[in-house]
Amino acid sequence: PKMKEDHCLHAALLCLGVLCCSQALSTERLNHSRPSLHGHHEKGKEGQVLHRSKRGWVWNQFFVIEEYTGPDPVLVGRLHSDIDSGDGNIKYILSGEGAGIIFVIDDKSGNIHATKTLDREERAQYTLTAQAVDRNTNRPLEPPSEFIVKVQDINDNPPEFLHENYHANVPERSNVGTSVIQVTASDADDPTYGNSAKLVYSILEGQPYFSVEAQTGIIRTALPNMDREAKEEYHVVIQAKDMGGHMGGLSGTTKVTITLTDVNDNPPKFPQSVYQMSVSEAAVPGEEVGRVKAKDPDIGENGLVAYSIIDGDGMDLFEITTDYETQEGVVKLKKTLDYETKKSYSLKVEAANVHIDPKFISNGPFKDTVTVKIAVEDADEPPVFLKPSYIFEVQENAASGTVVGKVHAKDPDAANSAIRYSIDRHTDLERYFVINAEDGNIKTIKALDREEMAWHNISVFAVEVHKQHQEAKVPIAIKVVDVNDNAPKFAAAYEAFVCENARSNQQFITISADDKDDSANGPRFIFSLPPEIIHNPNFTLRDNRDNTASVLVRREGFSRQKQDLYLLPIVISDGGMPPLSSTNTLTIRVCGCDSGGSLLSCNAEAYVLNAGLSTGALIAILACIVILLVIVVLFVTLKRQKKEPLIVFEEEDVRENIITYDDEGGGEEDTEAFDIATLQNPDGINGFIPRKDIKPEYQYLPRPGLRPAPSSVDVDDFINTRIQEADNDPTAPPYDSIQIYGYEGRGSVAGSLSSLESATTDSDLDYDYLQNWGPRFKKLADLYGSKDTFDDDS
Repeated sequence: PKMKEDHCLHAALLCLGVLCCSQALSTERLNHSRPSLHGHHEKGKEGQVLHRSKRGWVWNQFFVIEEYTGPDPVLVGRLHSDIDSGDGNIKYILSGEGAGIIFVIDDKSGNIHATKTLDREERAQYTLTAQAVDRNTNRPLEPPSEFIVKVQDINDNPPEFLHENYHANVPERSNVGTSVIQVTASDADDPTYGNSAKLVYSILEGQPYFSVEAQTGIIRTALPNMDREAKEEYHVVIQAKDMGGHMGGLSGTTKVTITLTDVNDNPPKFPQSVYQMSVSEAAVPGEEVGRVKAKDPDIGENGLVAYSIIDGDGMDLFEITTDYETQEGVVKLKKTLDYETKKSYSLKVEAANVHIDPKFISNGPFKDTVTVKIAVEDADEPPVFLKPSYIFEVQENAASGTVVGKVHAKDPDAANSAIRYSIDRHTDLERYFVINAEDGNIKTIKALDREEMAWHNISVFAVEVHKQHQEAKVPIAIKVVDVNDNAPKFAAAYEAFVCENARSNQQFITISADDKDDSANGPRFIFSLPPEIIHNPNFTLRDNRDNTASVLVRREGFSRQKQDLYLLPIVISDGGMPPLSSTNTLTIRVCGCDSGGSLLSCNAEAYVLNAGLSTGALIAILACIVILLVIVVLFVTLKRQKKEPLIVFEEEDVRENIITYDDEGGGEEDTEAFDIATLQNPDGINGFIPRKDIKPEYQYLPRPGLRPAPSSVDVDDFINTRIQEADNDPTAPPYDSIQIYGYEGRGSVAGSLSSLESATTDSDLDYDYLQNWGPRFKKLADLYGSKDTFDDDS
């Protein structure tokens, strides 16, 4: 490499010398008297002068090799002026890009050296300015001259690819030479100098499948019929080498991953020739029977397979669909099966590609077939009726036990079990029918009425005798056949009106009839009058023969005063076999009419009664009302007076009131029925009355004048006696009833029930009724009735 670089440098310098000589001839006539600055192009580590240019030469370019790593600064060139006599009075000055840092000049000799290693890829040239000045005065001896130092390129940069790794796709089975991808490398060296940047591409790995064009880097297929299913991915290594690919050039590599994309070049194939499946005869339509799958090594839409049944004895009973997620053919039941009828079926199933590439149609038919054999399994089936439904007829009013019809079911299984029948009682709530459990005969239990229910819809169950869980159900419609058992009658409650001035043979009403029986036993209706009144002088009847009849006046003139109401019997017969008839009565009222025949009044008393009441009748009514009011007032007044008495003297009333409200009892000593004597203080009988305002002491002597109360006293006398005793006793508290109501008996564990204490307790009892007991109970009323007042005041 070192020798090669020297040869290149010498060739460059030689070309430069020839160029300078040619220009020197044209510039030699220029002013020679002017001071001149000469540049000497020199090369070498020893400072050997390679060329000398005079003032008139083109010397304004110097060259320096990049990446120089010698021990001494490299000599770039030499500046010399014609006026330089060598006495050292001229000083050379260098300025510009890199002056003093990269490039230095000997101010005496004019030699320029590069002090640093240069890299052309960082900077290709430097522009400098040289000038010769007087050393002593710095006076310019020549004008400044600008020159360029170019960094001469060497091959120091290898080629580099744009990407470290490339990914490309190419369809499988592509023709030889199919373009796959183009890779590109770049070289930082100078493309204008030598072959440092001239690149050549070659393939290092990936042969013999792929090749690369040396100049463009385009990768192409090199083998035909590459199969993705055999190998899908290839790894190719591409090299880019400079120096035109010659020895000594630098190189770079990149990896290319090439994937073969799929094409539909493979037909689907079943892995086996026969599939065996089974299905129960109890399976319902739509149920899956089994699956088949044809394998297609292609992927994506090229591997899509559609399935179909193209032949077989079960084409009407089975169907096949495609599960595109699993690429399987799903065989499903289309209709119900019967094991007893046919036990196996055979199907021919075809699998075909959905998308076919015409370029590969020569590879053969892109489809395959397989045989599917399906065995039907026996299932324990419920009984089956011979008909899906039954319709029977029975006459209404038929006697109980009349046979309506017969149903029949059988066991479809090979065992042919016995069948028992029953009626679903939810469909025959009134229990009109019964069925023979053995033979399925249906009979009536009670008479049927068509007019009540014309159709009966029931259901019958059939179950196997030994397998009660296996049952079948069939609907049965029973029609009740009509018989002529209803006579016709008026269609409405007719009431006719005839004018007093009616003319003879005048029609005044049209009637019709109704029959509950069917049309066969109903209309047509026949209207007539009973034989006994057919010649009556007042009215006659005309049958209109359209199931209506008209009633006519037979004579002229009617009088409401003589007779205002007529009842006309009419016989109606139906058309049934045998016919039925009924007699209906038509009410006819005689009314007053105007000359035009419009009704005015149908009241028979219109000529004899006044429109209003007489004066005497009004007076009698008012008198009765006044008497009733007086009685009510007296009753109310007496009832109020009964509430005013001070005390009721009936013994049972007194006792009842005392028991309910006033009896505080004799404490635990009171164990018998009420006795007025219990109101007495037993100590008071002996003349001793306890004080409630001081601590009781039982040593008091009885007061004179006191006598024991009899065992049965009158309440009024008893109270008067106690009042007198209290008034005459100066030591008693000023409460006239404290001795009576404060006593609770001896030895009682209960608290005090004193009215004095109760007045301040939170009692829920209402004592307002004491206000109605009169003056004698006013004190009690004040004590017990003052709670609300006290609360209000507080």
